[in-house]
Amino acid sequence: MFDGFIKTAAGTPKIRVADCEYNAGAVIDLMNEAKRAGVNILVFPELCVTGYTCHDLFYQRTLQDGAVKALERIVTSSAGSDMLCAVGCPLVYGKNSKLYNCAVVFQNGEVLGVVPKMHLPNYNEFYEMRQFSALSDYESRTIELFGKQYPFGYGLVFECADIPELKFGVELCEDLWSPEPPSTELALAGAVIIANLSASNETIGKDAYRKSLVTGQSARLICGYVYASAGDGESTQDLVFGGHRMIAENGTVLAESELFTNGLTITEIDVQMLAFERMHNTSFRAMDDARARYIKFSMEKKPTALTRKTEPKPFVPCDEIEKSKRCRDILAMQAHGLAKRIEHTACKTVVIGISGGLDSCLALLVCVDAMKLLNRPMSDIITVTMPCFGTTKRTRSNAERLCGILGTDLRIIDITDSVRQHFADIGQDENDHSVTYENGQARERTKVLMDIANKDGGLVIGTGDLSELALGWATYNGDHMSMYGVNSSVPKTLVRHIVSFYAQSCQNAELCEVLTDVYNTPVSPELIPPKDGEISQITEDLVGPYDLHDFFLYNAIRRGFPPKKVYRLAQTAFAGEFDAPTILKWLKTFYRRFFSQQFKRSCLPDGVKVGSVTLSPRGDWRMPSDAVVGEWIKALEEIVV
Repeated sequence: MFDGFIKTAAGTPKIRVADCEYNAGAVIDLMNEAKRAGVNILVFPELCVTGYTCHDLFYQRTLQDGAVKALERIVTSSAGSDMLCAVGCPLVYGKNSKLYNCAVVFQNGEVLGVVPKMHLPNYNEFYEMRQFSALSDYESRTIELFGKQYPFGYGLVFECADIPELKFGVELCEDLWSPEPPSTELALAGAVIIANLSASNETIGKDAYRKSLVTGQSARLICGYVYASAGDGESTQDLVFGGHRMIAENGTVLAESELFTNGLTITEIDVQMLAFERMHNTSFRAMDDARARYIKFSMEKKPTALTRKTEPKPFVPCDEIEKSKRCRDILAMQAHGLAKRIEHTACKTVVIGISGGLDSCLALLVCVDAMKLLNRPMSDIITVTMPCFGTTKRTRSNAERLCGILGTDLRIIDITDSVRQHFADIGQDENDHSVTYENGQARERTKVLMDIANKDGGLVIGTGDLSELALGWATYNGDHMSMYGVNSSVPKTLVRHIVSFYAQSCQNAELCEVLTDVYNTPVSPELIPPKDGEISQITEDLVGPYDLHDFFLYNAIRRGFPPKKVYRLAQTAFAGEFDAPTILKWLKTFYRRFFSQQFKRSCLPDGVKVGSVTLSPRGDWRMPSDAVVGEWIKALEEIVV
């Protein structure tokens, strides 16, 4: 449960219809299995104490009494465990002794509350209104079980006294399928995990529709959703039940069972992340909690072994089809954004500096696609390569070949003499390879681009990417500045794949060859003289691996995770690739640079947002340039490797 991870399980026991004693044993067996697995919250199917398919046997007092006895045995068996459980059971309530389809929530040998089903299906194969009733309001009620009174009704929210983010609500099967699911009010009242006790029979295609409901509701409510459906053991007189089990989190299915299986489906829901998303999303507004009843429970905080997958490249889909689609979509967004800016400014040309590296390559491809959208010739793209002290033959050759193949207006401007004159003017020793030596070249290049744009009615296109902005890896008023930044919300790990995608999908073999070599070239600003003709300044040797930094960016900034949690997740994601000291070293670097370099992000040029993370001061990220990083570094200093 540390870091907000709550181990949850959906369980489908193999039951016998109307055999309550047997079913209690099956439920208890799964409870014991879940306890051994360290589960914190366990959800069972609807009416699993009796079986959903008892039909008119539900009227029989014998079955009703047997269900209560079995329920008492189940609840009693939970003594000594703080695992929160929800089990489905028919219960009689009220002066008129009506029967209700209920979810009983219990823990440590004690019932916490009972939630009746709100929406009773009475169509097609369902006729629950024949046996069951529904409450007419949210009135505060109690129900007697085992000689004690317990909360009964709608709007019950179970909140953990030890984990503030953990609040739990329950709905049953058809409740989710209705136009107004009770889970909506439960979530607005604070419930961050919703359980659904279900008995949904299988028909062709129904599992896919059911999955869409679960994922959609978890996204809409920014919640974890635990769905457990009836399975083996239900009557097959007219229907068959598949035991479908799903656990979703904010629109993503974390774990799902195969149909027609029994047992447990287990994963971890991150309630800390969900609480952050709700805090961050102003459309998610807390409701007046007059109709909600809050029931406290305790749960010891203890380590949770993570079984859910932590993606090492959160910006890059694992699925090849989805990855290709994302690359295609991002290129389209970049190109359409640039096309609109070109059209609006009525510029005669676009001007872009080409280094032979990844970022400028992608920016050029975007320019090409934008010109195609506008039916303009590629010669309206002025590409400028500006060799200087650090330029290698490989990158210069790739830059010139790329521009030639694409048909741009290529201009080669050697800036060596200009930079030397500038160094002489300011008294900079050319042998002193300090930051002044590097930034002097970067600013000279930007000056050339800006002046060409003035001369030729052009728009300077920025090439810097999101990862560089996060780290401040750009020369202020050098490559940091442009008139429109097409890569400003594309992280480095994704830039690589977009260029690779373009290479694989283009029909020009020579273009594919050049793009592939660009893709394989080490990332470098090429501001330090090469050694033996090879690149001597490798960016990732200086600021750290971009795989790590993009992971840090997503989890620390997009997810809002604290430093220790980011570190823990990185250890899981990069196991076998980076050791703990390496991860910790570069995580400290990330935080220090992210805080100290905000001033560069505070004055960024315009650029289109293409993903869920952007650092534009006009968009997703507002931060004072003089914020202190101390608290974040202090948290990391406490880590013992």
